[in-house]
Amino acid sequence: MATFCYIYVLTSESNPTRHYTGFTTDLTQRIQSHNSGQVPHTSKLRPWRIETAIAFRSVKKARDFENYLKSHAGRAFASKHL
Repeated sequence: MATFCYIYVLTSESNPTRHYTGFTTDLTQRIQSHNSGQVPHTSKLRPWRIETAIAFRSVKKARDFENYLKSHAGRAFASKHL
C-alpha cells in the first residue's frame, strides 16, 4: 500500500470558531501531538478535533493544497466547503 500524505483541518473544541490547517504522514500521531500541547501554535486552544482530512499520494500536491488552504481564497473555500 502506498504511503499517503494528509492535509487536515482541525477545529478547536474550546473555541469552535478557531481552525488549524496542517500536513502530516501520520494523522493519528499528529492529532495526539496537537492535543498533548506539543505544537506551540495550537497548544492554547486544546482540545482539537479533525474536521476534514484529505489524503494525497503526491507530497507536492499535498503541500500545494495546504498552501492554498492557508491563503485568503483557500480559507474562504475551506469555511464554505470543508
